[in-house]
Amino acid sequence: MDILTSKANGILTIEFNRPDKKNAITSAMYQLMADALKDGESDAAVRAIVLIGKPEIFTAGNDLEDFMKNPPGPVGDRPVAQFMRALSGASKPVVAAVAGAAVGIGTTLLMHCDLVYAADNAKFSMPFTQLGLCPEFASSMLFPQMVGYQRAAEKLLLGEAFSAQEALQMGLVSRVVPAAELAAFAQGQAAKLAALPASSLRVTKRLMKGEQGEAITARMAEENKHFGTMLSAPEAKEAFTAFFEKRKPDFTKFS
Repeated sequence: MDILTSKANGILTIEFNRPDKKNAITSAMYQLMADALKDGESDAAVRAIVLIGKPEIFTAGNDLEDFMKNPPGPVGDRPVAQFMRALSGASKPVVAAVAGAAVGIGTTLLMHCDLVYAADNAKFSMPFTQLGLCPEFASSMLFPQMVGYQRAAEKLLLGEAFSAQEALQMGLVSRVVPAAELAAFAQGQAAKLAALPASSLRVTKRLMKGEQGEAITARMAEENKHFGTMLSAPEAKEAFTAFFEKRKPDFTKFS
């Protein structure tokens, strides 16, 4: 299975398990994660959720071949949209454990988690402009709010990778730990959450998020509209072709 799920001691663990493809996410994987999150939301025995990858890779983002066959578009019931809604709307605390590369949605999904722990080998990137696309998962709103406009602009406009330490300094992650200790540390933090009163956690999370829920939904819809249009534009076609041909794209012919 490309997504592994397990429940133990009040913790639902969702694990990327496609290391041969750098945990690149397919439409089927989004559906499995969306279903797992929905199940965790409705299961009273689940009191905390952990999202984790492998020690060498969190996720390379979307599987581009599958992505071209199943573009996100404006349709709200597509698996990726279901996953986005389930994670952004989760009432229970979500802990993310990131080792290795977290590309594209591998970084933007972290903005919807409550505790984010990074291994010292973690690398984050949101290369949307490099692919002729725009940000998604409300990152165009949440990231500037989180780190400030100038820092967000550097990461979203240039799309260049940044380290775990820089992510910590910006406030994207809660703590950096040695890679060998990451999984156990994240599970330990989730266990602390699972031992606390569930109602207190839900109310505290809801109060901290405030009225952002509707704004996040609206921004995701706006981003998806632009994203779908840009996906069929010449710049994105050049970027994707260059990726598959393993060459540098040439955007100079486009205005």
